[in-house]
Amino acid sequence: MENMEIVFPRLFFTGNRLLGERVENVSRTLGDLRGIFADVDAFSRMPQNMPAYEVSSFLPEQEGTPGGLYFGITYLHPGKVGNEYFMTKGHFHANIDRAEFYWGLEGEGMLILMDQSRRVWAERVFPGSLHYIPGGVAHRMANTGNTLFSFAACWPSDAGHNYREIADHGFAARLLEVDGKPQLIGV
Repeated sequence: MENMEIVFPRLFFTGNRLLGERVENVSRTLGDLRGIFADVDAFSRMPQNMPAYEVSSFLPEQEGTPGGLYFGITYLHPGKVGNEYFMTKGHFHANIDRAEFYWGLEGEGMLILMDQSRRVWAERVFPGSLHYIPGGVAHRMANTGNTLFSFAACWPSDAGHNYREIADHGFAARLLEVDGKPQLIGV
């Protein structure tokens, strides 16, 4: 009988942190989010080097490989530009029919979704909530709390990211704080 090897995993998900071999980390500052907030004056008065969010990702396959999966955790800082919550850039998938899962880890936020007809809706995100994002739906997250908001994601390695569509046309609604509560407001 042949000896079989037993190995430790290469990736650890502990305390809402992603650690291990080949974990990639990307940081975004407020300045990296120029053009996504409505209140341009408030944005210009804020420190452009202020941290907005960080992403830790495990990408075991080359991007574009069919059948592979990626895993990541995003850490979105609290704050507002005017009355608009700090948020991620948002994107459609380049391979438009690819779906994705998000789930809440810590803090509170909103998953903002927009289909190709520009219909917008949002889902409340909190520790333990699970969110299915179908293909053809743009998505971004906003931190609606006063603490760090983190969430995990799993998506196909051939999904790609189409940030350009959102950069050029935005979402058809904005998530604003109105009377102390988050509300979607059409643009």
